[in-house]
Amino acid sequence: MTAETHSQLANFIWSICNLLRGPYKRNEYRKVILPLTVLCRFDCLLAPTKEQVLEEFKAIKTKPETVVRSLLQKVTGRPFYNLSKLDLKKLLDDPNQLAPNLNSYINGFSKNVRDIMERFAFDQQIAKMAEKNLLYEVVKKFAALDLSPDKVDNVQMGYVFEELIRIGAEQSNEEAGEHFTPREVIKLMVNLLLSPEKDLARSHVVKTIYDPACGTGGMLSVAEQYIRKLNAEASPMVYGQDWNDEAWAVCKSDMLIKGEDADNIAQGDTFTKDGFARDRDGKKWTFDYMLANPPFGVEWKQQQKYIEQERDTLGYEGRFGSGLPRINDGALLFLQHMLDKQRAPKDGGSRIGIVFNGSPLFTGDAGQGESEIRRWIIENDWLEAVVALPDQLFYNTGISTYIWVLSNHKERERKGKIQLIDARNFWVQMKKSLGNKRHRIGDPDEGDADHIAEIARIHGAFKDGETRKFTVDGQEKTFVVSKVFDNEDFGFNKITVERPLRLNFQATDERIAQLDEESGFKNLAASTKKNEELRLKDIEAGQKRQETIRELLKAFGVRPARNSTKTARRS
Repeated sequence: MTAETHSQLANFIWSICNLLRGPYKRNEYRKVILPLTVLCRFDCLLAPTKEQVLEEFKAIKTKPETVVRSLLQKVTGRPFYNLSKLDLKKLLDDPNQLAPNLNSYINGFSKNVRDIMERFAFDQQIAKMAEKNLLYEVVKKFAALDLSPDKVDNVQMGYVFEELIRIGAEQSNEEAGEHFTPREVIKLMVNLLLSPEKDLARSHVVKTIYDPACGTGGMLSVAEQYIRKLNAEASPMVYGQDWNDEAWAVCKSDMLIKGEDADNIAQGDTFTKDGFARDRDGKKWTFDYMLANPPFGVEWKQQQKYIEQERDTLGYEGRFGSGLPRINDGALLFLQHMLDKQRAPKDGGSRIGIVFNGSPLFTGDAGQGESEIRRWIIENDWLEAVVALPDQLFYNTGISTYIWVLSNHKERERKGKIQLIDARNFWVQMKKSLGNKRHRIGDPDEGDADHIAEIARIHGAFKDGETRKFTVDGQEKTFVVSKVFDNEDFGFNKITVERPLRLNFQATDERIAQLDEESGFKNLAASTKKNEELRLKDIEAGQKRQETIRELLKAFGVRPARNSTKTARRS
């Protein structure tokens, strides 16, 4: 199956949304299409062993749950199973009981699949479709769809599901940026992260990839594909965690669909419930590669107590010893979390790629949270490069964004150095905007110039002052796209310079007349008292003060010019 046919199948599945028009908005279609695609795929995968599983279960149903699960997974050859006598086609035999029977069929799955459907909140969609008389026709369409492994293998099905995720994200572009990173941005990150790695060509090399804000799993999927493209015998292992129920369900479904270990996708808040703190042997989790696109400008007040307690009790033995960013933007907390999971350099080290807006780069004076975190990173010589991206790349924001590349095993020529790459002009205009996304980085898969490879080449060349030509406002101009600095160039101290307050006084008739326009002077003859008699007394007293001030200033004004300097006016 080619990329073209992946898209065709995904578009065909998505065309079922035509049945949903009216009761559903476009940005809600994914709530039906994604879980039903998962059910259809699992239904097709389990069909050959359906009867055998039911027979086996009769013989072992009194055994402990762990034993039952292990034995039935051996029968299916999959990490899941279903104990219902129903399947998607049999559900259509009883249209009047379709909704309760569909719920019963879903409840017949093993716990890992039930958890996914629960996080999708698919029971709510079943009830809604039943109420609107849509359920039968929608299920009928999916029951006729052949997603068996003979027609679509795991890798191909993974591509189809990722295409469905992409379409769903674009349909709901007002919120897509929370859980979906544009594919060309992910490809660039993966290229920057993996292209210097020389051991990826080794036979059967095992590499671990981790995303602490994995959303629907796009970064993990692209990184895995890139490694397999470099080395078909490689064994990438992906791990992720996300707080959002639907995003987690999509990501875990994608892992199951591709036959990977879906237990490696944890659900919950990365900061308060780290899914990868310790492994089964009690050892600290570390990873070869880490990628993330954490949410921009999201406050962490809900987690504040837990995070501050870890900082105060564990210090640098924990994740947040270097300091904490301001409460209204927790993006740097994700980077601190990732740096805590670096593999020791003697064990191969780690490389990290993370997308930030400008806040983590520029906020915080010397000695403040963000500045102290940056100082800790630079003094440990972990920051390798910062890439300024084109604007209007993301679905939910048009602001400037940056990729930070970090490593605790820099190449020799990069030690003590930081490369700044200006990639702001590497973009093409999209034919149709998607929310705030009007630009994309040139990707040959979309028929563009290969900007991704060009930016990766600039990073790999590591040259100070390297230039490229771009056409801007109809004119070809030359821009510096790479600068290399020493780590020390980014250190600074904040110095406060104080001087005496300087006031200018001049008691001329013109300056005295201007007093009537000054709010402070006018307020002398104003009153906020509600009692009319008291209010009038205040005003009268204030007017007398005003007149006294005028007379005093006029008295200053009759002095010789060289001594008459001075009405109250700040310079």
